[in-house]
Amino acid sequence: MILFFRSLLFNMFFWLWTTVLLTLCLPLLMAPAIVSYHIGVLWTTVCLSALKWICGLTYEVRGRDRLPPSPYLVACKHQSAWDTIVFSLLMRHPSFVMKRKLKLIPLFGWFLARSGMISIDRTAGASALKQMIRDARAMVARNRAVVIFPEGTRTRPGERLPYQPGVFALYRDLGLPLVPMALNSGVFWPKDSFLKHPGRIIMEILPAIPPGLPRKALMERLEKTIEERSAELLEEAGKPWSK
Repeated sequence: MILFFRSLLFNMFFWLWTTVLLTLCLPLLMAPAIVSYHIGVLWTTVCLSALKWICGLTYEVRGRDRLPPSPYLVACKHQSAWDTIVFSLLMRHPSFVMKRKLKLIPLFGWFLARSGMISIDRTAGASALKQMIRDARAMVARNRAVVIFPEGTRTRPGERLPYQPGVFALYRDLGLPLVPMALNSGVFWPKDSFLKHPGRIIMEILPAIPPGLPRKALMERLEKTIEERSAELLEEAGKPWSK
């Protein structure tokens, strides 16, 4: 019962904080994209503080020193909405590959669009891939890191989905180091769940993969690296997750 009410309180705070902040910042949509990034940093800082004080949920990021000089490409395991929140505190002005429909969300989507995210239409096939690469090149030209979730959607703890071709397309065409990231966020803020469990989320930045690998070698190495380390982090988290 306590878990339910703490989660309810956080969710209420989350949406109130988001609505009030973005409404007050509406005039800043006319400002340069970097302004929307700084608004995002403020939003993220308060959200993560609320998670800590209301839900007892903290986080730890390991391996920060493994991030190469920008620009670079990041491929991260995706288990929770938390994964999309934390990045603005890890690197300066990253650009996410995300579903286009997220830009349609009132207020929140407007700031996503203004900050220079890379949106894709999943129904557009090969043309979507080409547009993603063009947009990513534009972000790299501005010295911004590009973040992609290679499975294309959130997974539950212990679940594995095929890695999508978009990550290799970016790796090949951008010619940048690829930084794998593993995590166990789904243990504490599960996919499609109202509840936020107390504990400590761990995200680990793994050694960068240099550019130039062929497709098969890259995809096998990337998946093995992320999935094996994510499984270890799940074991480290223990309950409430179990096999």
